[in-house]
Amino acid sequence: MTTLHRSSGRAGPGLHIATITHGGRIWGAYLEFDDDPKRPDVYLARLRFDVANPTNLEEPFHTTVIIIEETYEEAVTKARSFDDRQLEGLLLSALPD
Repeated sequence: MTTLHRSSGRAGPGLHIATITHGGRIWGAYLEFDDDPKRPDVYLARLRFDVANPTNLEEPFHTTVIIIEETYEEAVTKARSFDDRQLEGLLLSALPD
């Protein structure tokens, strides 16, 4: 059984899910978990996108919570099931206009 270390509110490394390209740049996609005291029996997660070689002002971009599963393993499996096209769409939804 995999042990989960849930987020304590600080930005952590997350679990690397995939590497994609968009706009001529390379992006890492990471799974980050959220705690919800009202729902301690589920695993809530969002995706974080980090660009390779960021400029001084670039910070990671995040989706909202898009994965809700009963186990850590199911959440990871769901995140890894996204193909590159879907991940690029999620990245686009997280980028500022």
